[in-house]
Amino acid sequence: MAEPWSRKLVVRPSGSAYEIDVVTFDAMPFDPRGSFGPQVAAAYDDEPRGDEAPAVARLAELAGQGPALELAIGTGRIALPLAATGVRVDGVELSKAMIDQLRAKPGGEVMTVACGDMADVEMPERYRLVYIVFNSLMNLISQDEQVRCVANAARHLTEDGTFVVENVVPDAMYVLRPDRDGVDQHVNAGQVGPRGVTVEVGRYDRVTQRVDKCHLGFSASGVALNPLALRYIWPSELDLMARLAGLRLLSRWGGWSGEPFDSRSVRHISVYGR
Repeated sequence: MAEPWSRKLVVRPSGSAYEIDVVTFDAMPFDPRGSFGPQVAAAYDDEPRGDEAPAVARLAELAGQGPALELAIGTGRIALPLAATGVRVDGVELSKAMIDQLRAKPGGEVMTVACGDMADVEMPERYRLVYIVFNSLMNLISQDEQVRCVANAARHLTEDGTFVVENVVPDAMYVLRPDRDGVDQHVNAGQVGPRGVTVEVGRYDRVTQRVDKCHLGFSASGVALNPLALRYIWPSELDLMARLAGLRLLSRWGGWSGEPFDSRSVRHISVYGR
């Protein structure tokens, strides 16, 4: 097997030279259904994000009388409390394990959820609100898939409907190291305790905007691996995808409570309509 790096000669301004390792980005094999399987689904709601109440309030306001459609509905973290406000919520979810968790919750057993790819699934109805939260659009790991997903969301809207996306603003988390010649990467310690530690290891390809990462858990019982692939998407790129789908940006906030979106914002809530 060929090594994933080579040697490169770098010449200093002074004329002296040195060699560095050139690391290539070889995308790892990835099946998203494996990353959100039974083990991940069972623990997915263990640590709430804390923004559920303002998210539900904002989405209920935008949905009006509904109905609403959540893409990547997951375990129903947002959909179930939104449905409790009186808005009918349907969903699309790729992971059967996540749907099983949703079904086990009060109200989840009666919710209409299609198991499939949110870029392609066709629901029979049209919706006053279609939304996708918590960076889930980045789970589609090519630009083409993301474009198809936005177009699919637009197709499911009523004429006066809105499409809402919550997503991180990509940042310098993956630092370009001078000895890596264009392949950004990071290692980040998570929980550190006497019974174990968690570490996140990631690598980022600037050409495709793809991130391959793996959450590692080390304990006395062994090592647990949870791989995940994402594709970064910037707000401006998302705006263009929406325009291709016949939508335009109506509002953008830095959080669910309507915080201003500015250069310091780490995420955005973007609202699109016709």
